[in-house]
Amino acid sequence: MVFGPEFGSFQPAYLAVLREIATRHRFDTCGRGKDALEIINTSFTITDPVDRIVYLAARKANVVFNHAEALWYLTGRDDVDMISYYAPQLRNLSADGARLTGTAYGPRLFRPGPPDARSQFRRVERLLGDDPDTKRAAMVIMRPDELVAPANPDVACTLGLQFLLRNGQLHMSAYMRGNDAVIGLLGDTFAFTFIQEFTARRLGVGVGTYAHHVGSMHINKLDVDKVDAMLAEATGPLPNRRFPVDPMPATSWETIREVAAWEQVLRDDRDQLTPGRLTTVRVDPYWRRVLALFECYRQIVHNPGKLVSRDILAELHPGHWWLVANRWPERVPAFPGSRA
Repeated sequence: MVFGPEFGSFQPAYLAVLREIATRHRFDTCGRGKDALEIINTSFTITDPVDRIVYLAARKANVVFNHAEALWYLTGRDDVDMISYYAPQLRNLSADGARLTGTAYGPRLFRPGPPDARSQFRRVERLLGDDPDTKRAAMVIMRPDELVAPANPDVACTLGLQFLLRNGQLHMSAYMRGNDAVIGLLGDTFAFTFIQEFTARRLGVGVGTYAHHVGSMHINKLDVDKVDAMLAEATGPLPNRRFPVDPMPATSWETIREVAAWEQVLRDDRDQLTPGRLTTVRVDPYWRRVLALFECYRQIVHNPGKLVSRDILAELHPGHWWLVANRWPERVPAFPGSRA
């Protein structure tokens, strides 16, 4: 065999990478002041990338941020204001306090530009339609000029993404120069497989495999205790948590714009979404569940000290309810039947 291991879903791949670094790391590094454990040239494949969620209590994954980041990419944005509402620490990466130069993949992938006034995404989408066997459906992310200024605090970690349409399924590969295995690996895999699924639905084809290739895969030493806790949880007495996978429907750009408009309104606390209001939003129930996530977060941010309402929690995908309750236990009632 000349390729990396395959996993059915993302969670076992995530745990395998963490376990490999924690127990068999090859290098100790100190890049930009962060002591880390490192392995190099890591690759794995997920056969069902729609199953992209990690349900580990010790990880406390932020599924609201994951969806917001994917929407931030799809809408071609690079502003700090939107994404830092969900992850305030990202403000520290902005050189001017307004824009992110490396972390913001959206403008590079989805914003129209020269020479044909189309985005990279539009070009590869058309290429896949015209030539299903093409090997050229690749989108470049990291730019050489990002390394010109050594003081740049925000350099893209991803070199590029590639689509391959084979036997009626859309496969994707991500190529990365480096990945923080605790935070970045989870967020990047979520966002990239989300884009993969979005593209497959637009093309009317199945979602194929997702492959992840990384030059430097590492765990910051400050996160070692968290990694130990996740690995212990995964092999502990409680059964692995499983929730139904929620496939994305075929989605138009008008739907993305509608979801983005509501995200802005909720982020600014200019309106709220009750279950009744949700039914009036003219998008598929899948996207209403995403909007319910943003409404939950609106209540967490703008209604300090109050519990998130159970009626909006009931509109969530059940796995998302479990995740937000695990992330914000003091604000979100536990998912029915949850065990610690």
